[in-house]
Amino acid sequence: MSRAHHPADLPRLRPRATASSKRDHGRVVVIGGAAGMAGAPALSAAAALRSGAGLVELLVPETVLTVAATFDPCVMTHGLAANEGGFATAAADAIARRAAQADAIAVGPGIGRTREVRDLVLDLWRNLPRPAVFDADALWSLAQVPREQLRTHAGPRVITPHQGEMQRLLGRPATAEAARHDLEQAAAALAAEISGVIVLKGAGTFIVGDARSARNETGNPGMATAGTGDVLTGVVAALLAQGMPSFDAARLAAWVHGRAGDAAAHDLGQVSMTARDLLDRLHVGFRAVVGEGSPA
Repeated sequence: MSRAHHPADLPRLRPRATASSKRDHGRVVVIGGAAGMAGAPALSAAAALRSGAGLVELLVPETVLTVAATFDPCVMTHGLAANEGGFATAAADAIARRAAQADAIAVGPGIGRTREVRDLVLDLWRNLPRPAVFDADALWSLAQVPREQLRTHAGPRVITPHQGEMQRLLGRPATAEAARHDLEQAAAALAAEISGVIVLKGAGTFIVGDARSARNETGNPGMATAGTGDVLTGVVAALLAQGMPSFDAARLAAWVHGRAGDAAAHDLGQVSMTARDLLDRLHVGFRAVVGEGSPA
């Protein structure tokens, strides 16, 4: 199959109504950032905007607010209580208030690995009654508790681990050897156990959950560079905010993300492309899937 074409059963977005406003296309709240990692949540927020979200808010520790706020003027940015360069426990109430107004949440890009952050992530996982995607250091937090505790959550959940993060969620060393086939089987079992959707990233990204599975066919090795996972997180969050079911949002996000990577590789070569180049080419994927099939 040519990577310029999409599978016949790939989810689509409906065309926008002529009289629509930004509030008709979902509010995304991105929660992340820590000292030295302000760019990660900023990439996710920008990707959510590029993926059709009408409003995007970025919640970061106040210590990195200035850096995060300069990334994209279209993103609403809030600095919250910080400790050790990351979120402090005192930020939890403000995060809960902002998240309650969202249609979908992205948790984890650059968020760090402190005890306060772990407790915050686990509380969001269990109690946030909104669709949410958890990635990056949020997956480290989820791996700190027994797997059975992840079965309890108040809203739809998508997690997007790479191989090492998947190993950690399974209770194995992140550097342990594992065959891709075995990891995919384990991902399917974990998705069923926690009633969530897992996007196991890598060559032939594997999406599983809701008694379904799919393998993505877009993307290339040039995407193995810092920040591309943060872009994917923002795409998933935007599609969730626009009303897509979790599995459909994850599958379409993986395809569009990979298609943007293929366009970047075509223009720049695999060696020189960066995550920001994917942001600038998300439209290539979305133009192929808007206005066909059933509405989101």
